[in-house]
Amino acid sequence: MFHSQMPTFSDGKLPVFVFPTALIFYSNDQSSHKQVLTIYNPYEISLRFKVLCTSPKKYSVVESEGTIKPKCCVDIVVRHNEVNRSHEGFQDKFRIQVSESGHKKVLGNKDITSVLYPSKEKSQQKDDRFESLASSQRSTPEPRQDYDHKHAKEISSINSGPSLLIIIAAVICICALTLPTLGEGEPNTRLPSYLVLTVNQKLIAAYVLGLVTMVLLKT
Repeated sequence: MFHSQMPTFSDGKLPVFVFPTALIFYSNDQSSHKQVLTIYNPYEISLRFKVLCTSPKKYSVVESEGTIKPKCCVDIVVRHNEVNRSHEGFQDKFRIQVSESGHKKVLGNKDITSVLYPSKEKSQQKDDRFESLASSQRSTPEPRQDYDHKHAKEISSINSGPSLLIIIAAVICICALTLPTLGEGEPNTRLPSYLVLTVNQKLIAAYVLGLVTMVLLKT
């Protein structure tokens, strides 16, 4: 049933959902020497995953292979074993390969970059350099006079934590992933037809949930 519903997945292009999309290690911060990768399985079948690396001697991975049940996720721990100056600034890559449980054919993969920096401050210095643009207006804009304390409090409340919209989006995505999937036969449900989602709709919901999760972790 899996191949009949999603024939294009047999060409090795199955979307693989992993968070975060990059691993950043800092030499002076021992707590950063161990990172967690989360692999999501929004599909209706069990997936077999395998973790590969371009520099396997520099890292150790807890459970580099395993199985993810349908609509579940697993956390794998990645530890940097060779934290020294000679490895700072070099980019390595991890590749997450997935296949259908019980089959060897790779259905999809996802590459995750890994970089070791001396410190968080020096890693920020390597960001792109932004400069101001020339303004087309010769006159200096006058400051707004209607800026009041109420407006300042609104901005402060927005910057203090995740917005209500982001939280609502996360709840909607989680609810969408728990709804029945179209093509599973005759589901025993009395839900209206618009609440029975397609596989592509659930893929979008899982992807959006990953983005929302990233935003929540950064706030």
